Amino acid sequence: MVSQSITISKAAEIARISRIFDFLLLVPILLVIIGTYHLSMILTVGDWDFWLDWKDRQWWPIVTPLMGISFPAAIQYGLWKHLRLPIGATVCTVCLLLGMAITRWFAYHLWTNYPINLVLPATLIPGALLLDFVLLTSRSFFVTAILGGMLFGAVFYPANWAIFAPFHQPVEYNGSLMTLADVSGYSYIRPGVPEYLRIIERGVLRTYDTYATPLSAFCAAVLAVPLYGLWSYIGKLFSTTRFIDKF
Repeated sequence: MVSQSITISKAAEIARISRIFDFLLLVPILLVIIGTYHLSMILTVGDWDFWLDWKDRQWWPIVTPLMGISFPAAIQYGLWKHLRLPIGATVCTVCLLLGMAITRWFAYHLWTNYPINLVLPATLIPGALLLDFVLLTSRSFFVTAILGGMLFGAVFYPANWAIFAPFHQPVEYNGSLMTLADVSGYSYIRPGVPEYLRIIERGVLRTYDTYATPLSAFCAAVLAVPLYGLWSYIGKLFSTTRFIDKF
């Protein structure tokens, strides 16, 4: 009995140390996700998700969700395949929003006294919640790619509309009709080369007038399906353990 009680106490101690190690390992993993995902969005989405006046109705609803589905798809595969945790996409988008909020608050609002509401980050959390929900209910990556990927791309603009709608109000500025976001872009001059041009709402979608935004959301929904499949496969490659027999 004494030896059995000693064995139980040792097992409890080992379990406690294991939990402490897991929590210590969780912190650097979250920091890595914040840094790499944030860097990826800066390099791919760039100004469309940064400056307020770049959040237009044509390119912003397409570029941001298509580039933002990369990390959620890859990490979602690893967490679900090996740990059965349907939280990969939500964890990624929360980490991204946290990283962007910290960066823009300290680097712009506090350091350069730039108005924080002119560099508000867009949120991908609603689409990520739907992505995880589809995976949880269907338990199929194929269904998640089709249904979840389409929802991830389609709900991006409606989810952010309540945040940025006040800045899309039309105003007359120096005899020209523009939005409040455009006025902010011209009032707060950003550093850049002389060739720095805003490519906002340029393309054939403008010929559809008020239907440009629904068409952009539809394009994002359709293109998000193959991109989810691509990035989930990349997540499979990086989360698969292989044993090589040298003999």
